[in-house]
This record gives sequence, structure tokens and C-alpha cells, in this order.
Amino acid sequence: MGTRKLVIVESPAKAKTIAGYLGPDFDVEASVGHIRDIPTPSQMPADVKKGRFGRFGVDVDGGFEPYYVVDADKKKKVAELKRLLKNADELYLATDEDREGEAIAWHLLEALKPTIPVRRMVFHEITKEAIQRAAQQTRDLDTRLVDAQETRRILDRLYGYEVSPVLWRKITQGISAGRVQSVATRLVVERERERMAFVRAGYHDVEGEFAPPGSRGQAFRARLSHVDGTKVATGRDFGDDGRLKSDAAHLDEAAATAIATAVAERDAVVRSVQEKPYTRRPSAPFTTSTLQQEASRKLGMGSKHAMSVAQRLYENGYITYMRTDSTELSQSAIEAARSQARDMYGADHVPDAPRRYGKKAKNAQEAHEAIRPAGDRFRTPAQVAGELRGEEFRLYELVWKRTIASQMADAKGSTATIRLAVDLSGSGAADVATDAEFTASGTVITFKGFLAAYEEGRDEARPGHDDKDSEARLPKLSEGVALAVLSAEANGHETSPPPRYTEASLVKAMEERGIGRPSTYASIMDTIQQRGYVWSRGSALIPTWLAFAVTRLLEEHFARLVDYDFTAAMEEDLDRIAGGQEDRVAWLTRFYFGGDDEAMEGLRRLVENLGEIDARGISTVELGDGIVVRVGRYGPYVEETTPAGVDPATGEMAQDADGTPRRATIRDDIAPDELTPAKARDLLDTAADDGRVLGAAPDTGREVVAKAGRYGPYVTEVLTEEESGRTGKAKVKPRTASLFASMDLATIDLDTALKLLSLPRVVGTVEETRTAEDGSEQIVLVEITVQNGRYGPYLKKGTDSRSIESEDQIFTITLDEAKAIYAEPKRRGRAAAKPPLKELGEDPVSKKPIVVKDGRFGPYVTDGETNATLRRGDDPETITPERGQGLLAEKRAKGPTTRKSAKKTAKKAAKKTTAKKTTAKKTAAKKTAAAKKTAAGKDAG
Repeated sequence: MGTRKLVIVESPAKAKTIAGYLGPDFDVEASVGHIRDIPTPSQMPADVKKGRFGRFGVDVDGGFEPYYVVDADKKKKVAELKRLLKNADELYLATDEDREGEAIAWHLLEALKPTIPVRRMVFHEITKEAIQRAAQQTRDLDTRLVDAQETRRILDRLYGYEVSPVLWRKITQGISAGRVQSVATRLVVERERERMAFVRAGYHDVEGEFAPPGSRGQAFRARLSHVDGTKVATGRDFGDDGRLKSDAAHLDEAAATAIATAVAERDAVVRSVQEKPYTRRPSAPFTTSTLQQEASRKLGMGSKHAMSVAQRLYENGYITYMRTDSTELSQSAIEAARSQARDMYGADHVPDAPRRYGKKAKNAQEAHEAIRPAGDRFRTPAQVAGELRGEEFRLYELVWKRTIASQMADAKGSTATIRLAVDLSGSGAADVATDAEFTASGTVITFKGFLAAYEEGRDEARPGHDDKDSEARLPKLSEGVALAVLSAEANGHETSPPPRYTEASLVKAMEERGIGRPSTYASIMDTIQQRGYVWSRGSALIPTWLAFAVTRLLEEHFARLVDYDFTAAMEEDLDRIAGGQEDRVAWLTRFYFGGDDEAMEGLRRLVENLGEIDARGISTVELGDGIVVRVGRYGPYVEETTPAGVDPATGEMAQDADGTPRRATIRDDIAPDELTPAKARDLLDTAADDGRVLGAAPDTGREVVAKAGRYGPYVTEVLTEEESGRTGKAKVKPRTASLFASMDLATIDLDTALKLLSLPRVVGTVEETRTAEDGSEQIVLVEITVQNGRYGPYLKKGTDSRSIESEDQIFTITLDEAKAIYAEPKRRGRAAAKPPLKELGEDPVSKKPIVVKDGRFGPYVTDGETNATLRRGDDPETITPERGQGLLAEKRAKGPTTRKSAKKTAKKAAKKTTAKKTTAKKTAAKKTAAAKKTAAGKDAG
């Protein structure tokens, strides 16, 4: 009988695939990710929290030793692995070959404590050959990689737990700071600041259509480039302040129109013709960041979604490991790509020598291969079409094309530039210019090379700053040839602010600065949006005002922590720890406690010596014209710093003014760069109209006001300062009620508002026969109430609810009418389906039409099979087909949510809570002496 070998991987899907490639002597099981971590303070036993591990779960005074526990929901999994281990003769740890994978393997060793031989099995693709080869060529655990991962984990814990409380105290509760998260947010905020400071500039140009005499079929377009030898200004000649930053000629509408009119009446002459060879090289194979960028550009996938699909492809053996910053290909992969390109596109499309790509990413870490199709021979998209569908097929096809193209020949062609002269002497434009020069450029591809397989996408170009070259053929012309002017027209333009980041371009910016690593990009994109720092409009990332406040506080009081170079240097240091050139304890000591020189101030000292932080100032953004934005506890609002009734010129108060600053809530859909002083005053004027004081409620004495809210107009009571300060059981909640659809916010009066606030209304009582516990029947009185709910007005009698026809009936329906409604059989089923709000065309996955509908919980997109709720910033009227496809794709990736799965989740949550309580109880009972013996990596769970 052969030896039994237990192989542990991270995911069940990976385990299933690998098990099929190993023999009957192997048992393959999944740990389902990490099994241990540093607990949060609420998860730590009291004696541990009060001891040396403190609130961090890290002993900062004892070599930064972390306190690990087995996750509550992984205890059953660990017990199962221990049971399997008893029947095994060898243990193979086959987690991913990166820092996280190495750390998972180490934690498994610490928790399982095997007494049998242990082997580290590594591979970067899941094919039969690769798995069998990995099982034969094992290595030892790389503790340097474990040190680097553990240092990163401790670093992030210290950073978050020291800095986040400052944000809670000075801005608002519940927000967080993170080593990479805060820097990514700063990038988005800085871009929005640029857009807010941007001043648009107007300019004109002239475009003409020219052709050799009698050859209209060879007509081409050219743009005015010079007047009297001076370059004509285009968008790139203006600064972000709206001023011309060069000596270019700035044409206004009158000058451009005069030139266009004169040119149309003249002939042109070819002044010069320049032609030069054009060569374009293929892009390197995919890294994690470039895959995310292309998946965004070409497939409309967000970073998190793209990585989820790539993970499935990897685990099922279609592509190599998808977290890498290497652009290298193995020799077998190079040969496979060259062979396939030769077979599919011809020998002339493959260069004589293989192409080799160096690592382009700054501070590239683990030496994985680039992302490519798995195997020594690649399967073409046609060969996997029967196995992969929808987004998985499209992403595999993208990887395949990029890999094949990377080993193909350069694209070849020529770029021609033609300059045309038009003599304006004696024309109506002579006082503007006497010589007009037009330029036309075009690139002609004569040999497609790698372009036959793939062309890399481009990020959104800034209008006026894009590449003017196009793959358009220009006629063969020579100097001195006369050309007919077919038309000429003046066009007006405006400069545009820098484009907002998309997930793809933000990942690219972070990578270029050396911030973050392949394993973190997708999670960072997700985190900054989930934490409320960034929201999306289409693919553009827009910072919230909360992000402005947080970024400003960090810039002014933690400048080093959000400095791009410092953050990149931390990544370099982690790489040095992974390479064995840096000691983790020494590095963490410098980071937290500071260095020998004063310039190296540690995090602890930085937090302790913050000084006085002006919380109001931090959360204030000047818009100008006496208007500011403030980030308050309940969200951002605009405020008029000059009190209402004050004359800005004299500073004198009008007789009837009370001096109270006007304020208005900022709607969620208004981007910061769109909130100009004029827009802010519109909000203030609207709020002044909407936020009317109607009077005092007789029963409570509180003011009743009518306001326009996020979910529609409503009336509410204003609590006194003393009532607002109450907490816990004494907390007072003001009565609030939405206006009926038939009511007007501008005309609602106090009596109507009080009626709304009095709801639900008791219509009357009825007698009902109830069966008591002893079986006897009793007659009881039951109230019937009427009220307005999320789905419209309704009656309620005990637990029996019945809809009524209109909101107006809420105040008029009688007891007899209510009894009549309850006397009828209860109607079940749904109302007639509402027509779609918009049609978005066919979904590329399901091949069914996508429509936008209005549902119970708001607008959503659906293809009849999958429903996806629109996000904040998505407008049902303007949503694009690509956005609709992306929302559906993300929903499919999450999988279905059923009642059964919901119950299962609730059951697991209950078990998790029980496990936490049991763990805390047991740990609290341990002796202090035993707790002191807990070593780094010792399982405390």
C-alpha cells in the first residue's frame, strides 16, 4: 500500500481541478483561504486585550509579536484537516506562490502542527503536467515571504488603528484610514481639485476639405496650423488657468470665420510633403494591473470583477496565476505563442528572434510569469468555446490574444504629413492674416504584424490633447501641386479639465508610482468605494466631500503617511524583507517608534503630538463668493458664510434679518467640480423655499418644518438642543412623515403637517373571536389603523394588512368602509407590470435584451434572467448599454441569492457568534502565566 499524501490548497474549485491530475494516493482538500488572523479588539479576550498585545493584537514592545486566532468560521475546517492529517504520511502545502499563499501555508503549519514530512508544492498554472511536476519538485517554506506578509499585516493594523480614531474624533464616526487606501483616495481627490480649479478657455480653428483638381475622390481634410508663420493655438496651448501658455496665435470667432470665408474662395498649394516610416511594437503580456486596465477598457469590467473572473479561469486550468507583476514568459510559453502565431497568421508575422520583456512595474516583486493561457500548447478561443461562456470566454480570449500578439512582428507602415498654403492677400481676412497654412497627417499600415491578432486599448483622452494621427490614406502629392478648396469652416472649442480617474487608470497611476501590489489593486478599488470615499458615474471615479475632509486632515497632520514616495518606499522595504535584506522587527520599530534622527518621526509620536486640530476648518472647503462646503455629522452641506440679510459691501445687517447663515444639503449626484458658487446659491435658494417653518406642534411645543429630502418632500419636528443630546434609551426621535403625492411643499400648512405627523390614524375597533390556550373562545377588541407605507397607503388589523386605493383615503376612510374591505377575500398577486424605463440592447452573455425597470427597491437593469440594482450616480435616463452589461456581469459573478442560502448564512452567523462567545469564555479562564507563553504564530483559538 502506497503512502497517503494530503494536499492542501486555498479554494474548493482549485482542489477539485488538482485532484483530477494527481493519483489515488493523494487527498486534496481546501482551507478556503486564510484560517488565522489578528483579531479585532471586540474579538480579543479581556485578559489579552489588557495585556501585552493591547488594542492592536500586536505586542509593539515585544518584537511586534502578533496575537493570532483561528477564525471562528474556520474551526470546523481546521478540525477536518487535522482528522485527514491523522491518516496521511506526507503533507503537501500547495497554496499560491506569493506572499499571501506562503503565509497561508505557514498558518496551516502553525495550526495543524504536523508530525509527518511537510513539502511546499508550488505552481503557476493548473495543468496536468504542471501539477505532476510540482508534486515531484517541492521546496521548503520561504519564511522571508511569510515575514514580508506578516509585516504588511502588522503595518496595516498599526496604521489603521492609530490614524482612524483621529478621523472619528475630528470628522465623523465609523470612517477609516489605510496605508494604500488613503493614498489612492488622495489621488482621486487631487484630480477633482484640479478640475475644480480648472478655468475653461475658448478658441477657434479652421478646417478645410481639399482635393487635386478634378479628383474629388481623393479629397482629404486638413486643419489650419499656422497664420503668417505663427502656430495657431489648440487646446494643449492653454494652461489649466485658462491662459495661453505659448506664443501661439489665439483665434477668436471673428478671425476664424474671416479666414474660413477667404480660404473657401481661394486655391491651395502643397507647401511640403514629409513621409517617414512607422513602426509599432506589440505590448508585453498581461500583468495584474494591465489585465485590469484592458478588462475595463474592452470588456467594461471593474477591477474586482475582472479578478474574480480571472480567478475562476486560473483555478479551472485555463490561464496562469493572475496575481503577478512580471511580464516574462517561460521558454515553453514563448515557443507555444510563436508556433500558434505562425500557424494562424503566417511565418511573416513572427519575428526571427523571440521577444523577451523585462519587468516594467516599479519594484516588481515575486518572479511569476506574466498572465497567459495555461499549458505548453495554448488552446485557441475556438477550442474553449464549448467550455467557457460569457465573461469567462471573453476574458480568456483577451489573455490569449495579448499573449500571441506579444510574440508577433512589429506593425509597419508610413506616416505622411502634408502642409498646404493658402494666400489670403487682398482678401477680407488680410487684416487677420495673409498666409494660412493647413496641415494633414495620416498613418497607413502596410503590414499589420501583431495588429492582426490584437491592439491595446487606450484610456480616455483629454479633449484637445489626443493623438491626431489616424490610419487614413492621404493622396500622393508633391510640393507645388495646386489643390482645390472644396470647403472651409470655422469651429469653436473649449478646453477641458483633466479626465477623472477610472478604476483602470487609477490602478495604472498607482503602479507607475510604485504604490500597492498586484494582490491589492482590486481590493483597494473596492474599499475606497465601499467606505464612501469615492463613487462612480459610469466608469469615472468621483470623490465625495468626506474624502476631501479626510484627505486634507491626512495631508496637514500625517503628510508623510500619504506621501506618494514614502508609500512607494514602504513597498520597497517590504520587498527587501521578502528578499532577506531587511529585518522585519527593526523596520517596524523605525516605522512605529521612529529612527535615531528627528527626521524619522515614528507613527506613535506622530499621533501623540498632533497638537490642536481645527475640526471645523478641516471639514470646510471654500467655493468662493462667500460660499463654503462643510462636512457634517449627517453629510455635506453648503453654507453661506455671509449671513442672510448682510450687505457684503457695507457689512450692515438688514432690519428684518436674523443673521443666521443659510445652509442646504448637497445632493449625492452633484460632483464636487460641478458645485460652483452659482450652483450652491441655487441649492440655498431652494432650501430657503423648502425648509419652511410651519409653526409649533401643540402637543410637544416643537417647531414643525417642511423640507425637501433625498427621498422626496417631508415634514418633521425640530428637537431642542437638550433633546438632541440624549443618547441610549433616553434618545428622542423626531416625528417625520412624507408628503402625499398630491401635496405641494410650497403650500403645505401646519394643520396638514400635524395630520401627517399623527399617522398612523386609528380608524376604529372591531370585535374578533380568538381561541385561548385552553381552547375556549374569547371576544377581543382589535384596532384598525390606516397609514402610508413604502408601497402605498394601507389598513392594518393585527397582522392583517390591506391596501387602499389612494393616499387621500388615509384621512377620510371610515370604519364601515374599512370593515367592507376586510370582508372581501384578500387579494394576492402582483400589480400589472410597469413598462421598461429604457432599453439597452442585447446582453453579450445571455443574448437577451437588457431593459431598465422601476422596482420595489428602485430602478434596476435586467435581461430577464439576472437583475442588478442601479448604483448611486447611475441615471435610468442616461445609463449606457456598457454600464448595464457591467452591472449584470458583476451580479452574475456574485452568484444567486436564494432563501435557502440566506437561511444558511444566518445559521453560519449564529454559529460564528456562539463560537466567539465560547472562545472568549475559555480564553478568559486560562491562567495569566499560560497567556504569557503565547508565541508569535501560536494558535490562541
